[in-house]
Amino acid sequence: MRTLNGVTGVHAALGKELGVGSWHTVTQTAVRQFADVTGDHQWIHLDTERAAKGPYGGTIAHGYFTLSLLPLLAMDAYAFAGFKMKVNYGLDRVRFPAPVLIGSRIRMRAHLTSVDTTPTGARVVVRNTIEIEGNDAPGCVADTVSLLVT
Repeated sequence: MRTLNGVTGVHAALGKELGVGSWHTVTQTAVRQFADVTGDHQWIHLDTERAAKGPYGGTIAHGYFTLSLLPLLAMDAYAFAGFKMKVNYGLDRVRFPAPVLIGSRIRMRAHLTSVDTTPTGARVVVRNTIEIEGNDAPGCVADTVSLLVT
């Protein structure tokens, strides 16, 4: 795991890959739990019999489910140190180029694309690409914006 220390360490990593997380298997149970929490019970996510005859040959994860895994997938890829806290500031861009089928293994690859020094620390943009094992197209590409407070 790569650790970026303080504002200086963050600036030094600009334009570079921050790390690649471990593989994580997407399960039908986790997708069902996400559906229950969000109220999104669309058949393509939950009805295995109907989805088997659908466009993807099986159930797929919600796009927002995949996006919500970013903290988990980043946990062993990179970390910021020397800051009081990291605050999620938002997203600049999110795309879901390929469906994530249930049973797929995914991981996150992160690149630091922007760093702006602020009066309280730094604002960083990280391009997170969620790769699907055996698939050339990613399941999600999201630019996350974070405030690092010194």
